Amino acid sequence: MATAALIVNGCIMLRKCHLNTCSVGIATQDPELRKQFAGDPDHLVNYFNFVAEDLRLIMAELGVRSVNEMVGRVDLLETAEDIENTKVNGIDLSRLLSPASGSGEVGVYCSQEQDHGLELALDNQLISLANDALELKKPVHIDMPISNSNRTFGAMLSGEIAKRWGEQGLPKIL
Repeated sequence: MATAALIVNGCIMLRKCHLNTCSVGIATQDPELRKQFAGDPDHLVNYFNFVAEDLRLIMAELGVRSVNEMVGRVDLLETAEDIENTKVNGIDLSRLLSPASGSGEVGVYCSQEQDHGLELALDNQLISLANDALELKKPVHIDMPISNSNRTFGAMLSGEIAKRWGEQGLPKIL
């Protein structure tokens, strides 16, 4: 889904996202290259609406009302026997197309709560330290140690800003 979303936004799959040289301005911080970006959020909305509509049609055809109802339903899968391709001929899919074995006590999905450790995330401190900016739109300076294990640093703060201030966000200069 992510690759498709990038293509909807104009990605031409140059496969050099990590080099900061994306000529269409998607995967770059270079201001000159970013000017090339012609993506439109409405295109993404339309794309995902079409995907959702296709999924609804397939689900109706299968007789299910939700994606959750499809989980583990190998009886809804079929193989395409008429494909003439040497790369796929002879592949045995029987183990993928048979129900999972085990006792009825073992869940197929969502069988246990997950703890992502969000209460320990460094962003909680960041949000607390940024309270004047969040509440009063006052400038704040925050100096705190972070490491490469804090891979999503700032993401929760960004969500908090969006929750409180919506699309307008905070003023550009704080």
